Amino acid sequence: MVPRFGTDGIRGVANAELTPELVLALGRAAARVLPAAVFVVGRDTRRSGPLLQAALSSGLAAEGADVVDVGVLPTPGVAWLSQSRQLPAAVVSASHNPFADNGVKIFAAGGTKLPDAVEQAIEAELAQALSGAARRPRAPTGHGVGRLWSEAGAAGAYTDHLVSVLGDGTLDGLAVVVDCANGAAAEVAPHVLRRLGAQVTVVAGEPDGANINDGCGSTHPGALAAAVVEHGADLGLALDGDADRLLAVDAAGTLWSGDHLLALFAGDLAGRGRLAGNTVVVTVMSNLGLRLALAEKGIAVRETPVGDRYVLEALDADGLSLGGEQSGHIVFRELSTTGDGILTGVLLADLVHRSQRPLAELAGRSMRWVPQVLVNVAAADPSAAVADPAVREELAAAEARLGERGRVVLRASGTEPLVRVMVETEDEQLARSTADQLGEAVAAAAGDIDTVAAPPTP
Repeated sequence: MVPRFGTDGIRGVANAELTPELVLALGRAAARVLPAAVFVVGRDTRRSGPLLQAALSSGLAAEGADVVDVGVLPTPGVAWLSQSRQLPAAVVSASHNPFADNGVKIFAAGGTKLPDAVEQAIEAELAQALSGAARRPRAPTGHGVGRLWSEAGAAGAYTDHLVSVLGDGTLDGLAVVVDCANGAAAEVAPHVLRRLGAQVTVVAGEPDGANINDGCGSTHPGALAAAVVEHGADLGLALDGDADRLLAVDAAGTLWSGDHLLALFAGDLAGRGRLAGNTVVVTVMSNLGLRLALAEKGIAVRETPVGDRYVLEALDADGLSLGGEQSGHIVFRELSTTGDGILTGVLLADLVHRSQRPLAELAGRSMRWVPQVLVNVAAADPSAAVADPAVREELAAAEARLGERGRVVLRASGTEPLVRVMVETEDEQLARSTADQLGEAVAAAAGDIDTVAAPPTP
Protein backbone atom coordinates (compact mmCIF):
# COMPACT_ATOMS: atom_id res chain seq x y z
CA MET A 1 0.00 0.00 0.00
CA VAL A 2 1.41 3.39 -1.01
CA PRO A 3 1.65 5.70 2.01
CA ARG A 4 -0.35 8.92 1.89
CA PHE A 5 0.53 12.42 2.95
CA GLY A 6 -1.10 13.44 6.22
CA THR A 7 -1.51 16.98 7.50
CA ASP A 8 2.26 17.22 7.90
CA GLY A 9 4.08 14.90 5.51
CA ILE A 10 4.43 11.13 5.49
CA ARG A 11 5.13 9.36 8.80
CA GLY A 12 5.57 5.86 10.14
CA VAL A 13 7.77 3.61 12.25
CA ALA A 14 11.29 4.03 10.92
CA ASN A 15 12.73 0.98 9.13
CA ALA A 16 9.40 -0.84 9.39
CA GLU A 17 6.68 1.30 7.81
CA LEU A 18 9.04 4.05 6.68
CA THR A 19 11.82 1.95 5.13
CA PRO A 20 14.92 3.22 3.30
CA GLU A 21 13.55 1.67 0.12
CA LEU A 22 10.30 3.58 0.48
CA VAL A 23 12.05 6.87 1.25
CA LEU A 24 14.43 6.43 -1.69
CA ALA A 25 11.38 5.97 -3.95
CA LEU A 26 9.80 9.04 -2.36
CA GLY A 27 12.92 11.04 -3.21
CA ARG A 28 12.64 9.92 -6.83
CA ALA A 29 8.95 10.83 -6.90
CA ALA A 30 9.52 14.25 -5.37
CA ALA A 31 12.26 15.06 -7.86
CA ARG A 32 10.00 14.11 -10.78
CA VAL A 33 7.09 16.24 -9.61
CA LEU A 34 9.20 19.17 -8.34
CA PRO A 35 11.90 19.40 -11.01
CA ALA A 36 14.74 21.51 -9.65
CA ALA A 37 18.50 21.65 -9.96
CA VAL A 38 19.01 21.66 -6.19
CA PHE A 39 17.10 20.46 -3.09
CA VAL A 40 17.82 21.42 0.52
CA VAL A 41 17.49 18.53 2.99
CA GLY A 42 17.69 18.55 6.79
CA ARG A 43 16.62 16.36 9.71
CA ASP A 44 15.92 16.21 13.42
CA THR A 45 17.92 14.24 15.99
CA ARG A 46 16.36 10.77 15.70
CA ARG A 47 18.69 7.80 15.37
CA SER A 48 16.97 6.86 12.11
CA GLY A 49 17.47 10.35 10.67
CA PRO A 50 20.81 9.85 8.88
CA LEU A 51 19.61 6.53 7.45
CA LEU A 52 16.44 7.97 5.97
CA GLN A 53 18.05 11.26 4.94
CA ALA A 54 20.64 9.28 2.98
CA ALA A 55 17.86 7.33 1.27
CA LEU A 56 15.86 10.45 0.43
CA SER A 57 18.94 12.26 -0.89
CA SER A 58 19.87 9.22 -2.99
CA GLY A 59 16.42 9.19 -4.56
CA LEU A 60 16.65 12.89 -5.39
CA ALA A 61 20.15 12.53 -6.83
CA ALA A 62 19.12 9.48 -8.84
CA GLU A 63 16.70 11.75 -10.70
CA GLY A 64 19.41 14.33 -11.41
CA ALA A 65 18.91 16.78 -8.54
CA ASP A 66 21.82 18.08 -6.46
CA VAL A 67 21.22 17.85 -2.70
CA VAL A 68 22.49 20.23 -0.03
CA ASP A 69 22.63 18.45 3.34
CA VAL A 70 22.15 21.05 6.09
CA GLY A 71 22.27 18.44 8.86
CA VAL A 72 20.27 18.78 12.06
CA LEU A 73 18.10 21.87 11.72
CA PRO A 74 14.58 22.78 12.87
CA THR A 75 11.87 22.28 10.27
CA PRO A 76 11.18 26.06 10.09
CA GLY A 77 14.92 26.59 9.56
CA VAL A 78 14.83 24.36 6.49
CA ALA A 79 11.67 26.17 5.32
CA TRP A 80 13.45 29.52 5.78
CA LEU A 81 16.37 28.31 3.63
CA SER A 82 13.87 27.12 1.03
CA GLN A 83 12.25 30.55 1.04
CA SER A 84 15.44 32.59 0.99
CA ARG A 85 17.05 30.50 -1.77
CA GLN A 86 13.85 29.72 -3.70
CA LEU A 87 14.68 26.01 -3.68
CA PRO A 88 12.49 23.01 -2.84
CA ALA A 89 13.39 21.33 0.43
CA ALA A 90 12.66 18.34 2.64
CA VAL A 91 12.97 17.53 6.33
CA VAL A 92 13.34 14.05 7.76
CA SER A 93 11.34 14.36 10.98
CA ALA A 94 8.27 13.06 12.78
CA SER A 95 7.92 16.29 14.77
CA HIS A 96 6.31 15.54 18.18
CA ASN A 97 5.93 11.79 17.57
CA PRO A 98 7.85 9.21 19.65
CA PHE A 99 11.48 8.57 18.73
CA ALA A 100 10.88 5.28 16.88
CA ASP A 101 8.72 7.11 14.33
CA ASN A 102 10.10 9.23 11.55
CA GLY A 103 8.73 11.09 8.57
CA VAL A 104 9.38 13.26 5.56
CA LYS A 105 8.03 16.78 5.09
CA ILE A 106 8.45 18.42 1.68
CA PHE A 107 8.44 22.13 0.88
CA ALA A 108 7.96 23.76 -2.50
CA ALA A 109 10.51 26.32 -3.64
CA GLY A 110 9.75 29.31 -1.45
CA GLY A 111 9.29 27.36 1.78
CA THR A 112 5.56 26.59 1.61
CA LYS A 113 4.08 23.17 2.21
CA LEU A 114 2.72 21.39 -0.81
CA PRO A 115 -0.90 21.83 -1.94
CA ASP A 116 -3.07 18.72 -2.11
CA ALA A 117 -2.77 18.38 -5.89
CA VAL A 118 1.03 18.29 -5.76
CA GLU A 119 1.01 15.75 -2.92
CA GLN A 120 -1.33 13.58 -4.96
CA ALA A 121 1.01 13.81 -7.94
CA ILE A 122 3.93 12.71 -5.76
CA GLU A 123 1.86 9.81 -4.40
CA ALA A 124 1.13 8.70 -7.97
CA GLU A 125 4.82 8.82 -8.90
CA LEU A 126 5.67 7.00 -5.68
CA ALA A 127 3.27 4.21 -6.56
CA GLN A 128 4.97 3.85 -9.94
CA ALA A 129 8.45 3.86 -8.39
CA LEU A 130 7.47 1.19 -5.84
CA SER A 131 5.84 -0.99 -8.49
CA GLY A 132 9.11 -1.39 -10.34
CA ALA A 133 7.58 -0.07 -13.58
CA ALA A 134 10.10 1.16 -16.12
CA ARG A 135 10.75 4.88 -15.84
CA ARG A 136 10.27 7.13 -18.83
CA PRO A 137 12.35 8.98 -19.76
CA ARG A 138 15.33 6.94 -18.64
CA ALA A 139 17.11 7.87 -15.43
CA PRO A 140 20.11 10.20 -15.93
CA THR A 141 23.63 8.82 -16.05
CA GLY A 142 27.14 10.28 -16.07
CA HIS A 143 27.12 14.04 -15.51
CA GLY A 144 23.33 13.89 -15.21
CA VAL A 145 23.45 12.17 -11.81
CA GLY A 146 22.89 14.57 -8.93
CA ARG A 147 25.65 15.52 -6.46
CA LEU A 148 25.41 15.49 -2.67
CA TRP A 149 27.26 17.88 -0.37
CA SER A 150 27.06 19.20 3.17
CA GLU A 151 26.67 22.81 4.26
CA ALA A 152 27.92 23.46 7.78
CA GLY A 153 26.84 27.10 8.01
CA ALA A 154 23.08 26.72 7.54
CA ALA A 155 22.29 26.75 11.26
CA GLY A 156 24.29 29.94 11.69
CA ALA A 157 22.40 31.69 8.91
CA TYR A 158 19.06 30.66 10.40
CA THR A 159 20.19 31.86 13.83
CA ASP A 160 21.13 35.25 12.39
CA HIS A 161 17.66 35.49 10.83
CA LEU A 162 15.91 34.80 14.13
CA VAL A 163 18.04 37.32 16.01
CA SER A 164 17.29 39.96 13.37
CA VAL A 165 13.49 39.85 13.81
CA LEU A 166 13.65 42.11 16.87
CA GLY A 167 15.63 44.77 15.04
CA ASP A 168 17.16 46.92 17.76
CA GLY A 169 15.13 45.19 20.47
CA THR A 170 16.70 42.99 23.14
CA LEU A 171 15.67 40.59 25.88
CA ASP A 172 18.15 42.01 28.36
CA GLY A 173 17.41 40.91 31.92
CA LEU A 174 14.70 38.40 31.00
CA ALA A 175 15.18 34.96 32.58
CA VAL A 176 13.99 32.19 30.25
CA VAL A 177 13.97 28.39 30.50
CA VAL A 178 13.79 26.67 27.12
CA ASP A 179 12.86 23.01 26.68
CA CYS A 180 14.38 21.84 23.39
CA ALA A 181 12.73 18.38 23.50
CA ASN A 182 16.18 16.84 22.85
CA GLY A 183 15.43 17.72 19.27
CA ALA A 184 16.51 19.85 16.35
CA ALA A 185 16.52 23.14 18.30
CA ALA A 186 18.96 21.99 20.99
CA GLU A 187 21.72 24.28 19.73
CA VAL A 188 19.88 26.99 17.85
CA ALA A 189 17.20 28.00 20.39
CA PRO A 190 19.49 28.69 23.40
CA HIS A 191 21.99 30.48 21.16
CA VAL A 192 19.33 32.80 19.71
CA LEU A 193 17.94 33.72 23.12
CA ARG A 194 21.39 34.37 24.58
CA ARG A 195 22.39 36.55 21.64
CA LEU A 196 19.29 38.64 22.31
CA GLY A 197 20.38 39.15 25.91
CA ALA A 198 18.19 36.69 27.80
CA GLN A 199 19.44 34.67 30.78
CA VAL A 200 18.87 31.14 29.51
CA THR A 201 18.49 27.80 31.27
CA VAL A 202 18.17 24.76 29.01
CA VAL A 203 16.02 21.68 29.62
CA ALA A 204 16.22 18.59 27.38
CA GLY A 205 19.05 20.01 25.32
CA GLU A 206 21.25 16.93 25.03
CA PRO A 207 19.91 14.74 22.21
CA ASP A 208 21.30 11.21 22.02
CA GLY A 209 19.27 9.94 19.06
CA ALA A 210 16.67 8.20 21.21
CA ASN A 211 15.49 10.78 23.75
CA ILE A 212 13.70 13.18 21.42
CA ASN A 213 10.25 14.10 22.85
CA ASP A 214 10.83 11.58 25.66
CA GLY A 215 9.09 13.08 28.70
CA CYS A 216 9.95 16.57 27.51
CA GLY A 217 9.03 19.25 25.01
CA SER A 218 5.62 20.70 24.20
CA THR A 219 3.84 17.35 24.66
CA HIS A 220 5.37 16.79 28.15
CA PRO A 221 5.93 20.23 29.71
CA GLY A 222 6.11 19.10 33.36
CA ALA A 223 9.91 19.23 33.62
CA LEU A 224 9.92 22.70 32.06
CA ALA A 225 7.33 23.98 34.54
CA ALA A 226 9.37 22.63 37.46
CA ALA A 227 12.57 24.21 36.10
CA VAL A 228 10.92 27.62 35.66
CA VAL A 229 9.81 27.61 39.29
CA GLU A 230 13.15 26.24 40.53
CA HIS A 231 15.19 28.91 38.75
CA GLY A 232 12.77 31.76 39.38
CA ALA A 233 12.54 32.41 35.65
CA ASP A 234 10.16 34.85 33.99
CA LEU A 235 8.82 32.30 31.53
CA GLY A 236 9.44 28.91 29.96
CA LEU A 237 9.33 27.95 26.29
CA ALA A 238 8.40 24.39 25.28
CA LEU A 239 9.40 23.31 21.77
CA ASP A 240 8.75 19.98 20.08
CA GLY A 241 11.22 17.69 18.32
CA ASP A 242 11.50 19.69 15.12
CA ALA A 243 10.72 23.07 16.75
CA ASP A 244 7.76 24.04 14.60
CA ARG A 245 5.47 24.55 17.60
CA LEU A 246 5.63 26.29 20.97
CA LEU A 247 3.74 26.29 24.25
CA ALA A 248 4.66 28.56 27.15
CA VAL A 249 4.89 28.35 30.94
CA ASP A 250 4.60 31.35 33.25
CA ALA A 251 6.66 32.07 36.38
CA ALA A 252 4.32 29.97 38.54
CA GLY A 253 4.65 26.95 36.24
CA THR A 254 1.23 27.30 34.61
CA LEU A 255 1.04 26.07 31.02
CA TRP A 256 -0.52 28.32 28.36
CA SER A 257 -1.84 26.84 25.12
CA GLY A 258 -1.29 27.97 21.57
CA ASP A 259 -4.77 29.49 21.66
CA HIS A 260 -3.82 31.73 24.59
CA LEU A 261 -0.65 32.79 22.81
CA LEU A 262 -2.56 33.47 19.59
CA ALA A 263 -5.05 35.66 21.46
CA LEU A 264 -2.18 37.49 23.14
CA PHE A 265 -0.31 38.11 19.88
CA ALA A 266 -3.51 39.17 18.10
CA GLY A 267 -4.29 41.79 20.72
CA ASP A 268 -0.73 43.10 20.71
CA LEU A 269 -0.51 43.36 16.90
CA ALA A 270 -3.99 44.90 16.60
CA GLY A 271 -3.11 47.45 19.26
CA ARG A 272 -0.07 48.49 17.26
CA GLY A 273 -1.95 48.58 13.95
CA ARG A 274 -0.01 45.62 12.58
CA LEU A 275 -2.68 42.91 12.30
CA ALA A 276 -3.37 42.65 8.58
CA GLY A 277 -7.07 42.58 7.75
CA ASN A 278 -7.82 42.75 11.48
CA THR A 279 -8.32 38.99 11.14
CA VAL A 280 -6.75 35.88 12.70
CA VAL A 281 -6.75 32.44 11.08
CA VAL A 282 -7.66 29.58 13.45
CA THR A 283 -8.48 25.89 12.99
CA VAL A 284 -11.58 23.89 13.86
CA MET A 285 -9.81 22.72 17.05
CA SER A 286 -9.26 26.22 18.40
CA ASN A 287 -11.00 26.82 21.72
CA LEU A 288 -14.33 28.61 21.73
CA GLY A 289 -12.84 31.02 24.26
CA LEU A 290 -10.35 32.24 21.64
CA ARG A 291 -13.13 33.04 19.21
CA LEU A 292 -15.08 34.90 21.89
CA ALA A 293 -12.01 36.86 23.00
CA LEU A 294 -11.20 37.93 19.46
CA ALA A 295 -14.81 38.96 18.86
CA GLU A 296 -14.69 41.13 21.99
CA LYS A 297 -11.64 42.88 20.55
CA GLY A 298 -13.38 43.40 17.21
CA ILE A 299 -11.02 40.95 15.50
CA ALA A 300 -12.47 38.68 12.81
CA VAL A 301 -11.81 34.93 12.61
CA ARG A 302 -11.10 32.81 9.54
CA GLU A 303 -11.43 29.05 10.21
CA THR A 304 -9.51 26.23 8.48
CA PRO A 305 -9.01 22.47 8.87
CA VAL A 306 -6.27 21.31 11.24
CA GLY A 307 -2.73 21.75 9.91
CA ASP A 308 -0.47 24.77 9.66
CA ARG A 309 -0.35 24.38 5.88
CA TYR A 310 -4.08 25.15 5.76
CA VAL A 311 -3.49 28.11 8.06
CA LEU A 312 -0.81 29.37 5.66
CA GLU A 313 -3.06 28.90 2.63
CA ALA A 314 -5.75 31.03 4.28
CA LEU A 315 -3.23 33.68 5.30
CA ASP A 316 -1.96 33.96 1.74
CA ALA A 317 -5.39 33.82 0.15
CA ASP A 318 -6.63 36.76 2.20
CA GLY A 319 -3.38 38.69 2.65
CA LEU A 320 -3.40 38.13 6.43
CA SER A 321 -0.49 38.14 8.87
CA LEU A 322 -1.32 35.91 11.86
CA GLY A 323 -2.75 32.44 12.32
CA GLY A 324 -2.19 29.29 14.30
CA GLU A 325 -3.28 26.21 16.16
CA GLN A 326 -3.96 25.26 19.76
CA SER A 327 -1.00 22.85 19.56
CA GLY A 328 1.37 25.81 19.29
CA HIS A 329 1.89 26.06 15.52
CA ILE A 330 1.74 29.84 15.10
CA VAL A 331 2.47 31.48 11.76
CA PHE A 332 3.66 35.08 11.54
CA ARG A 333 3.29 35.35 7.79
CA GLU A 334 5.46 38.43 7.36
CA LEU A 335 8.35 36.56 8.99
CA SER A 336 7.86 32.88 8.16
CA THR A 337 6.21 30.41 5.80
CA THR A 338 5.40 27.87 8.50
CA GLY A 339 4.95 27.44 12.24
CA ASP A 340 8.25 28.35 13.90
CA GLY A 341 8.54 27.60 17.61
CA ILE A 342 11.77 29.50 18.18
CA LEU A 343 10.46 32.57 16.34
CA THR A 344 7.25 32.41 18.37
CA GLY A 345 9.29 32.11 21.55
CA VAL A 346 11.40 35.13 20.66
CA LEU A 347 8.32 37.23 19.89
CA LEU A 348 6.58 36.10 23.09
CA ALA A 349 9.64 36.94 25.18
CA ASP A 350 9.82 40.32 23.44
CA LEU A 351 6.14 40.98 24.22
CA VAL A 352 6.68 40.18 27.90
CA HIS A 353 9.86 42.28 27.96
CA ARG A 354 8.21 45.26 26.23
CA SER A 355 5.12 45.21 28.43
CA GLN A 356 7.05 44.74 31.68
CA ARG A 357 4.14 42.55 32.82
CA PRO A 358 4.28 38.84 33.74
CA LEU A 359 3.10 36.24 31.26
CA ALA A 360 0.43 35.01 33.69
CA GLU A 361 -1.24 38.42 33.67
CA LEU A 362 -0.92 38.90 29.92
CA ALA A 363 -2.13 35.43 28.93
CA GLY A 364 -4.80 35.33 31.61
CA ARG A 365 -6.38 38.47 30.23
CA SER A 366 -6.04 37.40 26.60
CA MET A 367 -8.95 34.93 26.69
CA ARG A 368 -11.17 32.85 28.98
CA TRP A 369 -10.79 29.13 28.40
CA VAL A 370 -14.02 27.28 27.66
CA PRO A 371 -13.89 23.72 29.11
CA GLN A 372 -12.64 21.41 26.41
CA VAL A 373 -12.29 17.64 26.59
CA LEU A 374 -10.04 15.82 24.15
CA VAL A 375 -10.16 12.06 23.60
CA ASN A 376 -7.85 10.07 21.31
CA VAL A 377 -8.88 6.65 20.02
CA ALA A 378 -6.37 4.30 18.41
CA ALA A 379 -7.48 3.22 14.93
CA ALA A 380 -5.70 1.33 12.17
CA ASP A 381 -7.86 3.22 9.67
CA PRO A 382 -8.94 6.50 11.33
CA SER A 383 -10.93 7.71 8.31
CA ALA A 384 -12.97 4.51 8.20
CA ALA A 385 -13.68 4.76 11.93
CA VAL A 386 -14.92 8.34 11.54
CA ALA A 387 -17.21 7.25 8.70
CA ASP A 388 -18.67 4.28 10.60
CA PRO A 389 -22.50 4.57 10.69
CA ALA A 390 -22.70 3.94 14.45
CA VAL A 391 -20.10 6.65 15.04
CA ARG A 392 -21.97 9.11 12.82
CA GLU A 393 -25.19 8.34 14.72
CA GLU A 394 -23.50 9.00 18.07
CA LEU A 395 -21.96 12.21 16.68
CA ALA A 396 -25.42 13.46 15.70
CA ALA A 397 -26.72 12.59 19.17
CA ALA A 398 -23.82 14.45 20.80
CA GLU A 399 -24.43 17.56 18.71
CA ALA A 400 -28.14 17.45 19.57
CA ARG A 401 -27.31 17.04 23.26
CA LEU A 402 -25.14 20.16 23.29
CA GLY A 403 -27.29 22.26 20.97
CA GLU A 404 -26.07 25.84 20.92
CA ARG A 405 -24.29 25.39 24.26
CA GLY A 406 -21.20 23.83 22.74
CA ARG A 407 -19.61 22.10 19.80
CA VAL A 408 -18.11 18.75 18.78
CA VAL A 409 -15.20 18.04 16.45
CA LEU A 410 -14.55 14.47 15.28
CA ARG A 411 -11.65 13.92 12.91
CA ALA A 412 -9.04 11.46 11.75
CA SER A 413 -5.54 12.53 12.78
CA GLY A 414 -3.31 13.47 9.89
CA THR A 415 -0.10 12.56 11.72
CA GLU A 416 -0.88 9.47 13.85
CA PRO A 417 -3.20 6.41 13.67
CA LEU A 418 -5.78 8.07 15.90
CA VAL A 419 -9.30 9.45 15.81
CA ARG A 420 -9.52 12.71 17.74
CA VAL A 421 -12.68 13.70 19.61
CA MET A 422 -13.06 17.22 20.96
CA VAL A 423 -16.07 18.52 22.92
CA GLU A 424 -16.49 22.07 24.22
CA THR A 425 -19.17 23.49 26.47
CA GLU A 426 -19.37 25.66 29.57
CA ASP A 427 -20.57 22.60 31.53
CA GLU A 428 -17.35 20.60 31.96
CA GLN A 429 -19.17 17.50 33.25
CA LEU A 430 -21.38 17.51 30.16
CA ALA A 431 -18.33 17.92 27.95
CA ARG A 432 -16.66 14.94 29.63
CA SER A 433 -19.67 12.63 29.41
CA THR A 434 -20.34 13.60 25.80
CA ALA A 435 -16.71 13.06 24.77
CA ASP A 436 -16.59 9.71 26.57
CA GLN A 437 -19.75 8.44 24.89
CA LEU A 438 -18.58 9.47 21.45
CA GLY A 439 -15.12 8.07 22.16
CA GLU A 440 -16.64 4.75 23.19
CA ALA A 441 -18.55 4.58 19.90
CA VAL A 442 -15.33 5.19 17.99
CA ALA A 443 -13.49 2.64 20.15
CA ALA A 444 -16.11 0.01 19.41
CA ALA A 445 -15.43 0.51 15.71
CA ALA A 446 -11.67 0.99 15.86
CA GLY A 447 -9.76 0.11 19.01
CA ASP A 448 -8.82 1.09 22.53
CA ILE A 449 -9.60 4.45 24.07
CA ASP A 450 -7.05 6.81 25.62
CA THR A 451 -8.25 10.03 27.20
CA VAL A 452 -5.92 13.02 26.91
CA ALA A 453 -6.41 16.01 29.20
CA ALA A 454 -6.90 19.43 27.69
CA PRO A 455 -4.25 22.06 28.47
CA PRO A 456 -4.59 23.24 32.09
CA THR A 457 -7.10 26.02 32.58
CA PRO A 458 -5.44 29.07 34.21
